Amino acid sequence: MKPTLQLRIGQHLTMTPQLQQAIKLLQLSTLDLKQEIQEALESNLMLETEEEGAQKESAESPTEPLESAASDNPTNDINNEREIQIETATIPEELPGDTSWDDLYDNITLPATSNGSEADANDMLAQRSANESLHDHLTWQMELTHFSPLDLRIAEAIIDSIDDDGYLHASLEDIAASVPDANPGLDEVEAVLHRIQAFDPPGVGARDPREALLIQARQLSEEYDSRELALEILEHHFKLLTEGRQEAMLRKLKVSPEELAEAVALIRSLNPHPGSAIPGPPPAYVEPDVFVLKREGRWVVELNPDASPRLRVNPTYASMIRRADNSDDNVVLKNHLQEARWFIKSLQSRNETLLKVARAIVEHQQAFFEYGEEAMKPLVLRDIAEKVEMHESTISRVTTQKYMHTPRGTLEFKYFFSSHVSTDSGGEASATAIRAVIKKLIAAEPPGKPLSDNKIANLLAEQGIKVARRTVAKYRESMGIPPSNERKRLA
Repeated sequence: MKPTLQLRIGQHLTMTPQLQQAIKLLQLSTLDLKQEIQEALESNLMLETEEEGAQKESAESPTEPLESAASDNPTNDINNEREIQIETATIPEELPGDTSWDDLYDNITLPATSNGSEADANDMLAQRSANESLHDHLTWQMELTHFSPLDLRIAEAIIDSIDDDGYLHASLEDIAASVPDANPGLDEVEAVLHRIQAFDPPGVGARDPREALLIQARQLSEEYDSRELALEILEHHFKLLTEGRQEAMLRKLKVSPEELAEAVALIRSLNPHPGSAIPGPPPAYVEPDVFVLKREGRWVVELNPDASPRLRVNPTYASMIRRADNSDDNVVLKNHLQEARWFIKSLQSRNETLLKVARAIVEHQQAFFEYGEEAMKPLVLRDIAEKVEMHESTISRVTTQKYMHTPRGTLEFKYFFSSHVSTDSGGEASATAIRAVIKKLIAAEPPGKPLSDNKIANLLAEQGIKVARRTVAKYRESMGIPPSNERKRLA
């Protein structure tokens, strides 16, 4: 084939570095954004926060000389004479063989500072301490307990297999296999497990909720009149208890309804999650991106100033750039200046887009802010995209890992988006609102006769909301609510 030249006209989208940076900042969470800003401040000498710039300008402002003021004030001379001094002695080149440092310098005392106190020492100790995890708490008790070398290795393997809720999910065979060179027997592993189950918190090391409750019940004082009955229920009739079959338990136990109710109440006072008794590491708090407030009867959206500090170009370094100079230093300054301007512009664009989307969401969901979840309207990404005249992908980036602080709590932007269900009146109901109604109906149900999913669907139909029974079951499971047979409680 003979090579030829052809001219073609076409359109294509080029992702410039500025556009890539703007998209990257747009999808970052508040924590990631702060880290990105800190990295930019450290790598670009042209960038600085407005607070740092104001402090530098105030420090560089002309002030009166301090020397003359100090010489005219006799009090300063007195303070200078009262400076803390440590009396020093001449240090010999060699110490005698039978002497120590304390023998020669036992009179040197450190001066007490003005803030020195026992409270300071306590504060230092408090700073060193940290909230220990359940694993640390169990390890500390294990070290205080006398174990043989083999039992100690088994105890370490058991503690390593206990999760944050305090349950042991590994089997005895797996624990024995984790100590291959010693090859311990299952009886020996179980004996060590029983010793760990006596540790604090009560119920730790259990293999299921029944065993956790049983361990706690055995540790109760004999002063509880219903303790023995509670132990019998947990040992032999736990399935009947979970199913709420009161009549069957009364027949098998041959006790009065009052005695059974008292024993069940004692079981309910126990903790099915023993590991929760240990606080563990401090929780990670969410920092909101925007605040939603009601002022003069209107809902107002404001950016969180702490989530995104205000940046500016350092005027001192910017003034060093010479336009006609092509030296290496000047080129570096120009590049840093251009990158700083791009970063500031991308950050401003992110804040404007975030604020615009948040205002559109609040405007659409005003009924939620006034009346709660039951008034939530259906909303999808396309609705907000059309309202703010942006693409759905942009709205998806803005609403991911972004939070707004409202009078009803700190909520993620995604929380306000939900599918819709048609109503008899021709309108639409939000899935969030339907969940709220289901939760309200279940909370008001009689303890001895909980509502089935079919009954809840009928009650929703009476309110004009037509949903199938399987839809009710799906919403109920998403909220972590058990079925009706497991919700049945003794009256």
